Amino acid sequence: MRRENTHRQRLLCMASLLLGSLCWGSTDIRLNSLGFLPSMPKKAAMINPCSDFKVHQSSDNSVVYSGKTTGPTFQKDVNQDVWIADFSAVKIPGQYYLTIPGLGRSIDFPIGDKVYDSAFYTVMRGFYLWRCGTAVQGEHNGILYSHAPCHMNDAYQTYTGLGDTIRDGIGGWHDAGDYGKYTVNAGITVGMLFLAWDHFQPRLQSFELNIPDTAGGYPDFLKEIKWEIDWLLKMQYPDGSGKISHKLTPLDFPGFIMPEKDASRTYFTDWGSAATADFVAMTAMAARYFKPYDAAYAQRCLDASKNSYAFLKTNPADKKPDQKAFSTGGYGTSDSDDRLWAAVELWQTTGEARYLQDFENQAKTINNKIDAAWDWSNIRNLAMFTYLLSDRQGKNPDIAEDVRQDLLSVADAIVQQTRKDVYGRPLGGTYYWGSNGTVARQTLTLQIAYKIDPKPGYRYTVLDAIAHLFGHNTYGRSFVTGIGHLPPMNPHDRRSGADGIKDPWPGYLIGGGTSAINWKDIEEDYRTNEIAINWQAALVYALAGFVSQ
Repeated sequence: MRRENTHRQRLLCMASLLLGSLCWGSTDIRLNSLGFLPSMPKKAAMINPCSDFKVHQSSDNSVVYSGKTTGPTFQKDVNQDVWIADFSAVKIPGQYYLTIPGLGRSIDFPIGDKVYDSAFYTVMRGFYLWRCGTAVQGEHNGILYSHAPCHMNDAYQTYTGLGDTIRDGIGGWHDAGDYGKYTVNAGITVGMLFLAWDHFQPRLQSFELNIPDTAGGYPDFLKEIKWEIDWLLKMQYPDGSGKISHKLTPLDFPGFIMPEKDASRTYFTDWGSAATADFVAMTAMAARYFKPYDAAYAQRCLDASKNSYAFLKTNPADKKPDQKAFSTGGYGTSDSDDRLWAAVELWQTTGEARYLQDFENQAKTINNKIDAAWDWSNIRNLAMFTYLLSDRQGKNPDIAEDVRQDLLSVADAIVQQTRKDVYGRPLGGTYYWGSNGTVARQTLTLQIAYKIDPKPGYRYTVLDAIAHLFGHNTYGRSFVTGIGHLPPMNPHDRRSGADGIKDPWPGYLIGGGTSAINWKDIEEDYRTNEIAINWQAALVYALAGFVSQ
């Protein structure tokens, strides 16, 4: 089993310690294993009594800073007393490590302007490695990961009422640790990726991802999103109705085999109103962000978006798709938040007042307009973010002010929660399936609050979230495969479990424990160790804000 490799790493590290080489450092000194930006806060957490610490320069072991820890602070969810070392005063770029009497030496870590670039590259390229309907390959840490063209027979229309015939459904991204493709989960994923582009375009415009040139003239970041949009356009019923299939999967999950070995018969499912609304929003966003690079394709996206929106207007009921024949991911959700998002994205793209009116008629009835924790089942935040940041004329000032106040209130609460948590976890003591994704997703709320009211604490808390995911946590380990200190070795991912390579496919955020202490790095434990596109996109957004320019 791959989980043995972590144990093997520890044994090798112990052996090298005896030989005088401090390779891994002590996981009793828990910090962001990616490193730190020069002018930003820098902290480490310890769970054993300690009072003094030193920061050393790795090149010559010289001491560049000495300090006193604070604590202990007891935290119930982790059942630990924790001491904190704050070394924010160290700002000169370089390679460093901490020493603490009685605990030893930390891992080496960098301080510099580019500490997040490599992680962003690998995490964003995770989407390319998730591509379906094509061969993919990529090298990481000297290991080549690849699979042959897969799922080239997508997909039967049996459950759409359009006959037991094959229609082109090739492309898109595999959704998670399985090979299904789901419109609703694509919604939140594509939405967050487009927001990353919108908010950090100067940082991303020329960032090279070394992916195939499947969209000539597009920046690499948008090129990857277009791969998914190309597939989503195929999810629209070919009868012109505007209906969108809820998903494209086999009737059941395949075993742990490589994607090109999966010969399961796949199907377009019945349409759903939430999926249709998400399609409207995604293609409306694609229309405006792709227009500078391909006006004809952008118009195609806009036409498809308007067609499906018109269908939703004449079919106002919350239509759940019939999935009785399927055992694959359900992604069942009510459609009110999806319709809200659809309306505001079409308004932002076209400026047409009818879409603004549809949005505002619904938005004014919502009391709490911003949620602290959110995911694919409630994407109201995406709608509110677009509305608040839009510079189009005609917004209702009362609704806009309500959104603004709710946003800042929620952002302030996230900051306060993070400051109370011994590991700087923005979600505090709340845990559930995929909660690591929520930790990453809170960075959208914080960065958008920073746009509205540039308090340094908002950005500091974004960095706290990133730090937590890369080692400043109760395990002292990274939650992202192939990156950081002692990353997951056994994600619930069919490629990683079937390719015969000891290291898993790189750059993927695992869901994390459903309590503070129950994460297990075990392939079978999908509730804590699966990967998924919606968690991944949130991490892309989090890192995108700190890519060097």
